[in-house]
Parts: sequence; structure tokens; C-alpha cells
Amino acid sequence: MNNEILVIDDNSDIRLLITSILKDNDFFVRQAANYDQAILEFQKKLPDVAIIDVKLDKGDNDGIELLVYLKKINNDIPVIMISGHANVQMAIDSLKLGAFEFMQKPFSSERLLNFTNRAVENINLKKERRSLESKLFHSYDIIGESQSIEKVKNLINKLRNAESRIFISGPAGSGKELVARQIHKQSLRSKKPFVVVNGALLNPEKYEQELFGSENKDYTINYGFFERAKDGTLLIDGVSEIPLDTQAKLLRVLIDQKFKRVNGSKEINVNVRIISTSSKNIREEIDKGNFREDLYHRLNVVPVFLPALKDRPEDIPLLLNYFSKKISELNGINQPKLDTNFDLFYKYEWPGNVRELRNLVERISILSINEKSIDLNQLVEDSLNPKKVTHNELSNVLSYPLKEAREKFEKNYLSSQLKKHKGNISKTAEFVGMERSALHRKLKSLGIKGIN
Repeated sequence: MNNEILVIDDNSDIRLLITSILKDNDFFVRQAANYDQAILEFQKKLPDVAIIDVKLDKGDNDGIELLVYLKKINNDIPVIMISGHANVQMAIDSLKLGAFEFMQKPFSSERLLNFTNRAVENINLKKERRSLESKLFHSYDIIGESQSIEKVKNLINKLRNAESRIFISGPAGSGKELVARQIHKQSLRSKKPFVVVNGALLNPEKYEQELFGSENKDYTINYGFFERAKDGTLLIDGVSEIPLDTQAKLLRVLIDQKFKRVNGSKEINVNVRIISTSSKNIREEIDKGNFREDLYHRLNVVPVFLPALKDRPEDIPLLLNYFSKKISELNGINQPKLDTNFDLFYKYEWPGNVRELRNLVERISILSINEKSIDLNQLVEDSLNPKKVTHNELSNVLSYPLKEAREKFEKNYLSSQLKKHKGNISKTAEFVGMERSALHRKLKSLGIKGIN
């Protein structure tokens, strides 16, 4: 096995015993004897699994503090908590904070190995899933025929030979990173690196090492994001989450086009194309004092806006068919025959946007494997859980007189059908069983605008 386990316990006998058992079973093991050593080990390299004693050298629950610290850095890493003074509440609290398992001392070798093997299996599955999703994501195309998406596609084509900085805005899950990757693929830098840095995860105290790298006493170099993206594209994802102090130093690099590594003396020229993204209204963030306006103007040379999925319903059937085919091919399974006219696809608000739709299709694809008589529409209903929404809508309607309730239902129903049929009055009239002229009058009376 290549999985790495970090054992953290201030009792040297127990620490060495756990280490010996794990090494005998082909695990690579690192050790930390106290809180500070554990932090240093985390900073050197994150383990695949951590085994942490609840009580170390700084207090009664400093092991719990380490659990919280590690989960903030990487929530996927399984943490097994151990204690010689355990009680039920301590175990419950640990599990609520994200612990994978809780073991009370003394414990048997079999119990330790059982928990560790399960934790390793858990992290390996997550790594495999991330790798699979990454391969799938990188092969995605920008799908849609709506006016807003056609505008984005045309803009990407115009940027083929440009070197301008780009600012992509839009709600979470709308496909901002996908657009950034497409821009890179079609650019003159396509054969160079594409590096992603998450603005929300930048450590304000260590931003220089993360962005610009550092030089060590043994003459080794830790390369930062700018050097890793040398001659390529650096995507700053969630740029609006970067702290103000870090924003100021990032601005200085953009102005000077050079920087020095931490502990270094040589100036390094910046040769990267920067693409930034934000899910927030950046103008509001500037007005609130959360984002520097001068930095925004440096980043926002070419703006790209991605709309919410609910604002481009005509793309929903295209996306459903595209993702079901793509996911089926990747997983080697039969493509589910989704009913793209199913009302719920158009009534649902899609708060997670395209990402949520893709996840829904993947879930349905997996659940329908080898199921010959499965009701796919029921699967969609169960997945999107519209029962609460339906109940709320019903409660609201029941509070109106009959005439108003009928009008609200008709407006909801006809708006949904119009979206489904891409605003085409003739097709909508045919589907709902009305004459075209009668539907026109009804839409006008309800204040609904259609597209001829």
C-alpha cells in the first residue's frame, strides 16, 4: 500500500505500538508527539488518514482542535479519534465535527486495522471519484443554444489570439471554470500549463509562499502558483474571496509584472495570462469595501457573464441529453432515456445550476443500471424533492379565492409549458390543447410574454 497514515499521540508507547502495527501491514506511517508537531506535519504534507488522540499536551481537547483544523484544510481526509478517557458524549461530539471513527483505549490490533482499512478505502474512493470527475470535466463542451450561451461561445472564439485578462462572473455551478478552460484550450498558450488557485483557500499569512514560492536554506525551491503557470494560464477561482491585504500585493505584481520568491533575491518576470472568476456581485463587493476597485479594473479587461440555468430553460433538454450520453460513455453503462419534456425540469429553480443538473443525471444514470422497469421521472422527483415546494405552493394557493387561485395555477402552468417549448406559441398551443389565437389571448390576460 502507498497510503500514508499520520499518528498523533503524546504517549510514546501507544504511538509506537500503533505505528508498528500499521507498518507491519504495509502502511507508510509518520508520527507526531504533540499539537505543534502535528501542525508541522500537516504543513509538510497532508496524510491520507490521521489518527489523533483527543488529549495531547495543550489541553483537554486539543486533539479535537486538530480535527477541526485538518477538516478546514481538507474535509475529505478521514480522521480516527482515540482516547483513554472517552465517554459517549465525547465520541458523539467528535463524529459531529467530522471524525471518521472513534476508538477507546485500549483497543485490539484487529479493531485498529479494521478502522484504518475502512478509512483508507474511503479516501481512495474519493480520490478515484475526483480523478474521474476531473477527466470528465476536462472533456466537457459548452452546451446550449440560448442567446446568452451563444454570446459566450462567440466571445471565446474572438479571444483565440488575444492575451487580455478575463473576468468571468455568474452564479455558483454555472460553468465558470469550464469557460476558463475553453478559453485556455483555444488560446496561443494552449500547450502550456493551466493552473487553478482557489481564492477562498489562500492563507493570508502564507499568500507569498503560495503565490510566489520560496527559497530554502538547503537551496531547494518551492514553486508558487505564478511559476507553476509559467507561459500558460492562471485561473484565480473565487477572486472576490481573497483578503484585502492579499489583493494589494496581487495588484502590485500585476502592475510591476515581476516578483521575488520568499527568501529570494532574484526578480522573476511574470508571463502568465490571468483569468478570474466570482460568484458574487463584484460591484457590490467594491461598494462594501470588500474588494479593491483598482484590482478589479486590472482583472476585468474582458468581462464574461454566465447566466443561471433557470434563465436559459431552452438549454435544459440539450444539457440533459449531453450529460446522460457523456456520463454513460465514461462509465460504460447504458444511457438512460430521460423525458426531456418532464415538467419538473422546467419548474425547478436549479439553485446549483448546470453542476446540479449534471449531478442529477449522474445519479439517475447510476441508479438505473440494470433496472428494466424503473420510473425515471419518479427518480427525478425523488432526487429534486419537490414535495416541500408543492406543499408550499398548495398552501399559498389555498389562501386565495377560487378565481385568483385558478389564475395563479394557469400562469404557472402556461409559463412552464412556454419554457419547455422554447417560447414557441404554436408548439405550446398544440401541447396544451388550445387554439393558437385562444392561447395568445390567455397569455395576454395573464400577463405572460411569449415568443412567436
